[in-house]
Formats: sequence, structure tokens, C-alpha cells
Amino acid sequence: MARVLTLEEVASYLRVHPSTIYRLLKKKQLPAFKVGSDWRFNLESIDKWRSEAEQSGRALGSIPYIDKS
Repeated sequence: MARVLTLEEVASYLRVHPSTIYRLLKKKQLPAFKVGSDWRFNLESIDKWRSEAEQSGRALGSIPYIDKS
């Protein structure tokens, strides 16, 4: 079963401030979905996004998220 994180949990996981997560969401650069008015993050999607960013040699916030599923 996929692990789902809250905004605060994903910020802690990525070691960034929650405002950074909001900025990435606004730019549509982070895989996420909403439950009501709250953002949620699939841990597997976050790990894949982070891995792609690291492989490209770019900062985490500079690579757009493109859903390839």
C-alpha cells in the first residue's frame, strides 16, 4: 500500500520549509493531490521526482513534474 504524506511530513522528508513546498505546488513542480482542501503526497512519487532531479543535476525546485503514468 502506498504511503501518503501531509504537507508538513513531505517538507520534513525533503528537509525544506513548508513554504518551499507551497511554492513548488504553485509552479506545478511537485507531484501531489488534494483531499478536500489539504495537499497530500505519495511517497513513491516524491522519491521518483527527487531521483529524476538528482540525476539531471538540477536543484529540486528547478525540474517540472511530468506524470508519465
